[in-house]
Amino acid sequence: MFEHEIFDVYSFNSIPLDRDCYLMAETYLAEYERSLLECFAGRDSDNVGYVSYVAARKITEQTVELSWYPDTNARFHELTISLPKAQFIVCVGSGRCDTKPHIFVKSAWLNDLHLRDYCLFALVDAIGVKRALQDRSLSRERLVRLRSAIDEIAARYRTVAFISFADSLLLKSNWTVGHRFQSAVKYTYEPEAFLRIIQELRSIYRNVLGLDIYAVLTQGANEYYGDPVLQVSASGNHVCLNSLGIPFTQLMAINAAAIESFKLGAHQPSDLYMDEQFFRSLRFQFSFARDPKDAIGKNHYRAPMMSTAGVYYSSLCQVILDNLAQAEAQ
Repeated sequence: MFEHEIFDVYSFNSIPLDRDCYLMAETYLAEYERSLLECFAGRDSDNVGYVSYVAARKITEQTVELSWYPDTNARFHELTISLPKAQFIVCVGSGRCDTKPHIFVKSAWLNDLHLRDYCLFALVDAIGVKRALQDRSLSRERLVRLRSAIDEIAARYRTVAFISFADSLLLKSNWTVGHRFQSAVKYTYEPEAFLRIIQELRSIYRNVLGLDIYAVLTQGANEYYGDPVLQVSASGNHVCLNSLGIPFTQLMAINAAAIESFKLGAHQPSDLYMDEQFFRSLRFQFSFARDPKDAIGKNHYRAPMMSTAGVYYSSLCQVILDNLAQAEAQ
């Protein structure tokens, strides 16, 4: 296939980097070839199949790191995913027909990519706990009241897992990309809900403990897909967070970087630290998205499991909420 001179054919190791490409199922190979040949011959041809928008970032011996942009008009949403070499068929485009490279992959793998679960994470930390412990102001009664208040919030957000440990709280929820016109699975990503939860948590930490909080937020692929947000063993004494992948490692890396940067005076403390992909996926009012002025700080960190340096944005949670598009601010 693709032997005609109009085709630009790329091997696995020569997939073009940092440019727009399409991800496509192998079932469309013959139809795609025929369509371009008809176009080159000057005959009308229809668009072929269903494409996903991607850009290749790094090629290793066994994988290609891709930035994937789910096909939705709701928001700008980027995910970092890994394409295994075993799932790759061919990459082909045509400069003569002004057609971007199409990365053809095994159909079952691509279908799973659209239907599997992805994750949202938030790490919430209380500020000033060390001093409060020294002052003996954190009585058991207050801690139990805090726990009960968090229970009440969790009861209203049943799809989110709330995991308390020490002076921290981990939030996790699953979401799906879906496959338009091809399945009943829908696009369920709603990062704005986590911001509203964080504001509720801030209120109870202040009212119950007299302490403020900050939060770190990430989103992306999780290796525990197809599993619940939280799993408790039958014996009741093993809790599995079902969390392994880039967004969970980013969560810890951003937290460490923000603490270190604040100590070094690199930036002022904020109450919200968001990985770049999470931040850019929020639906802002147009005026704010175009020019957030000094409301947002941009900082760098070492991003584990990724080929490029990570970026996180810092801001006040209320500022972000105030500048969301009206439908998302509710």
